[in-house]
Amino acid sequence: MSDLTYRAVIAAGRVALRALDVGVRAGGVEHVPEDGPALLVANHVSFPDFLFIGRALLDRRPFVRFMCRHDIWDVKGVGRAMTAMRHIPVDRTAPAAAYLTARRLLADGEAVCVFPEAGISAAYVVRALMPGAAALARETGAPLVPVTIWGSQRIWAQKRDAADVLPRPDLTRGRLVDVRFGEPATVGDADPVAWTREHGHRMQRELEALQALPEHRPRPGELAPWYPAHLGGHALDRAASFTLDGSPRSAVAPEWGPLG
Repeated sequence: MSDLTYRAVIAAGRVALRALDVGVRAGGVEHVPEDGPALLVANHVSFPDFLFIGRALLDRRPFVRFMCRHDIWDVKGVGRAMTAMRHIPVDRTAPAAAYLTARRLLADGEAVCVFPEAGISAAYVVRALMPGAAALARETGAPLVPVTIWGSQRIWAQKRDAADVLPRPDLTRGRLVDVRFGEPATVGDADPVAWTREHGHRMQRELEALQALPEHRPRPGELAPWYPAHLGGHALDRAASFTLDGSPRSAVAPEWGPLG
């Protein structure tokens, strides 16, 4: 039942991406194990990031179990499909259940994708990180595969103020989304918090490498609220985004990227 539902969703996703002429450019797919447990750890710049990460892996490993906000399960008709596909609801105020579910799936040899930022930064820099991914990798021994995504924020951006309504998707055709998979890492016996802090620096470097590509930069004089301010765009700066971002107390505060 899980794979049947997942196959139907994949087919629908293919149609939607083709209709919008969205290009998903994948790199480093060979770093993702073809079978056995794998923990994918991705940055988060847009609500449908899971769709593009899944699309990038279709020819390698199509059935990735994603950790997603628990309130998605409240949407009529969506929750049942999410459960059938064995995705994992995450309640940031009580994350233990999601951790245990992810641990069980990894023990079953599944690929699990986690977004350790626990949200989308309006500054489009790597925000505070939850150490749970490192703890999962240490406990299970699963290889941890870093994932960097950029371009999807042009399709569905984060809001810029807590009082704003959620922006609607931008259905402009011809967008490009880059998804890069890095070499697998092992956590071993490292402290999850210390390991997460080091990983934050790696995530920010890889994100800025994609942001610097000419095809992802704003045109001269273009208003670009979807591009980070410290690179010349008009997104909120990190300090202004803190109020909107809201991270759990257990998150590792950023020591990477622009600190202003």
